[in-house]
Amino acid sequence: MDPLTIVWFRFLVAFSVLLIYFSIRKPSYLAILKNPPLYIIIASLGLGINYVAFLYGLKLTSPATAQIIIQIGPIMLGIVGLVFFKEKISRRQAIGFGIAGLGLIIFYHESLSQMVDNEDIFNMGVLWIVVAAMAWVTYATLQKILVRKHPAQQLNLFLFGLPILVFFPFIKAEEFLHLSAGNWLLMIYLGLNTLIAYGSLALAFKYLEANKVSVIITMNPIITFILMGILTYMEVSWIAPEILTTREVVAAALVLSGAVMAVAFAKPSRKKEIDKLISTSKD
Repeated sequence: MDPLTIVWFRFLVAFSVLLIYFSIRKPSYLAILKNPPLYIIIASLGLGINYVAFLYGLKLTSPATAQIIIQIGPIMLGIVGLVFFKEKISRRQAIGFGIAGLGLIIFYHESLSQMVDNEDIFNMGVLWIVVAAMAWVTYATLQKILVRKHPAQQLNLFLFGLPILVFFPFIKAEEFLHLSAGNWLLMIYLGLNTLIAYGSLALAFKYLEANKVSVIITMNPIITFILMGILTYMEVSWIAPEILTTREVVAAALVLSGAVMAVAFAKPSRKKEIDKLISTSKD
């Protein structure tokens, strides 16, 4: 299926579930659909672009490569904090940024060397993922501001809803007519995955410090590597096998360890500020 059509359906499922739930349990939450803040409109567009760009990048690269390159997102969010929010950076955080950047460069060049016959396609895939990462930074930065005054789940209602309208003119609706029962189940799962992932993330920010949540999120590439290893070992036919070189593994380890250092070693005063910010959310 066309990546944009898949993304549209994911948002449709997530939005529909929240809309039904809030219509019954918290009708007041629906007010955000009529009078949304400007920031949430921009954040929603950023999230939509993130989903679409990442999927196009995934189509042209591989799951492991996509998960490594997308780590540019958390790194750039840290830089945004330094530039726009005037946050202070510790020495270990700076080292973490440097290690992650070095790992990204090594991983890119090593992966590119494995794609001699498809360099242009690979580069285009990486470019899509970089766009996805930058769009996510836009979303995350504005979400960080919005959550001070609005419940996170109410924000999700609008975040999921706007892309449905924006992407609708560009979807290929006829593709739904040719889906098998198994593919329909997979599509529905992807929609529920969007709802559960961002719903859980909102609750995580309610009960945990932001730096701890960020560290946990770096498990995504690790889980992807494990799953791709299992699928490669099983020799499945429905996804291309992915075998990383030693340099790629080392580079991936640098990216992950650097990202963890960059988000985990925030100064204590900054951690307290983040905790206070999150506690104002009225989930």
